Amino acid sequence: ENIVLPPAIKAIAPGTRLAGPVWTVSGHMDRTKTRHETLLGWCTLLAKAPSGHVIVCQPNNHEVALMGELSAQTLAARGVLGYVVDGGSRDTDHVLAQGFPVFCSFLTPSDIVERWIPDRYGETVTIGTVTIESGDFLLGDRDGVVIVPAGIAEEVVTRTEEVVATESEMRRALIGGMDPVAAYNQYGKF
Repeated sequence: ENIVLPPAIKAIAPGTRLAGPVWTVSGHMDRTKTRHETLLGWCTLLAKAPSGHVIVCQPNNHEVALMGELSAQTLAARGVLGYVVDGGSRDTDHVLAQGFPVFCSFLTPSDIVERWIPDRYGETVTIGTVTIESGDFLLGDRDGVVIVPAGIAEEVVTRTEEVVATESEMRRALIGGMDPVAAYNQYGKF
């Protein structure tokens, strides 16, 4: 099962780590909407975002920014853990200064006004080949973003703990001078 988001989606700040349950949102381009309609739609998204969650947004466009200074400030104040978007972000220096975790696929000064509107909250979205449900668990760092389906999260945690323990033993052996071929044969990984 594919659980890794496309590699273009990266943290805007090096060293950013993000983990938490997902809340999904999607939207679409609609150039018939007024300034008021698009901004009201965006503010509604910000108001609906649940505290203690990571927003994962599928905007269905690669033209406009779906995160910026005021939005990051609002979400942080409301207890949202971070924001991941298969799209753009803006006001980068201000967002960085706030320390709010944002992962995106590009930066642009272009905003949503009269262009983009959210249309679904808490429903299934797809980013790349990864299907994401609200309630799934997200892990993000400098290597990228992983989505762990809620139904297998406990199994994944158990298996991850086993892998980390094995890698720790192997690391000690390698630091102690163990031959890498012997280490691979003993631990079954590298």
